[in-house]
Amino acid sequence: MLNQISDVASYMDTLGREARQASRALASAATAQKNRALEAIAEELDKGRALLAAENGKDLEAGAEKGLDAALLDRLELTPGRIDSMIDGLRQIAALPDPIGEVFDMKYLPSGIQVGRMRVPLGVVGIIYESRPNVTADAAALCLKSGNAAVLRGGSEAYNSNQAIAAAIHGGLQQAGLPQAAVQVVATTDRAVVGKMITMPESIDVIIPRGGKGLIERISQDARVPVIKHLDGICHVYIDDQADPDKAFAVAMNAKTQRYGTCNTMETLLVAQGIAETSLAALAPALKEKGVELRGCERTRNIVAECKPASEADWDTEYLAPILSIRVVEGLDQAIAHINRHGSQHTDAIVTENYTRARRFLTEVDSSSVMVNASTRFADGFEYGLGAEIGISTDKFHARGPVGLEGLTSVKFIVLGDGHIRS
Repeated sequence: MLNQISDVASYMDTLGREARQASRALASAATAQKNRALEAIAEELDKGRALLAAENGKDLEAGAEKGLDAALLDRLELTPGRIDSMIDGLRQIAALPDPIGEVFDMKYLPSGIQVGRMRVPLGVVGIIYESRPNVTADAAALCLKSGNAAVLRGGSEAYNSNQAIAAAIHGGLQQAGLPQAAVQVVATTDRAVVGKMITMPESIDVIIPRGGKGLIERISQDARVPVIKHLDGICHVYIDDQADPDKAFAVAMNAKTQRYGTCNTMETLLVAQGIAETSLAALAPALKEKGVELRGCERTRNIVAECKPASEADWDTEYLAPILSIRVVEGLDQAIAHINRHGSQHTDAIVTENYTRARRFLTEVDSSSVMVNASTRFADGFEYGLGAEIGISTDKFHARGPVGLEGLTSVKFIVLGDGHIRS
């Protein structure tokens, strides 16, 4: 296995050309062939469990020597259960409908021609990610099923694990008669690769970064290739004064405490002043019992004595931790204004029994997912019925929200005629 390459630019240029060529073969591959490849990769991973465990062990040992904290080492570890999940994920994606070639919106025009649209692959998808080696299998599967070639650059801490997964992927592709270059896992830990990948528009059609805010900001600033990304998950739940108290309690607790370190976890709770005292009297002790630190506005602290004061920076912070900022607002107008000023256009929810207010919230909150009487934790490709996701986008072009198979496609217009000419 290669680790250091003397000429990164030349290596990446070659890799890019091979990916572009492979993308043309994938674009015309039949659904059955792509599914055979996914099933074969799953079988290769199953057969290669011992190798996966051994290579992952090398990464865990190296990570411990470098002083990676327990959370990072946990994300890095390929337990038998996580290998099972990778295999199951490949088979689930194989079972999903193939979006490629779907024709829709066909209509006759007065000239007699038929005009519609056809779903097509993006081409070559570059994915830059950190820590979790299972992303290698997930990303490869989604790109394959959507007819895209993939260039995958995992974190250096998972190098050996990623290369072992890559070997299984290439074995499966070969069995299905597809080019091995359809999925290329970069075989070097040289950081110059990232800079090269994001400036290769002739070879890579889109970049999807998955990692910390610093990585994503750097890629967004320097890329010459379109980027599908989100920077922050500053998600809100607004409890309206016409909310059902039981629903409000359940939604707020789940949105914050079901998992702390995810981008769809609530970071700010907004409560209408008319019900703030009763609502916070129930929520504050329950949140404290879960170990959540509360930071609030002055009106919040008048109700919850042990609440710390919230700074202006708190409203703009993605904690990814058991910390919650709370603001008492006058009503729906102030809640919407707060979200549109401080939110990250990721996921925001309202709890209310008032249909008109729910409709206003859906219309006026400018986020990629907007919810009524449901936890923000549902903002996920699997929960949305997409089968899987490659990430979540808060941009408005090209995809928005959880990016599944359809998010990895584009469309082209198709025209059907019978010798028609324009007069």
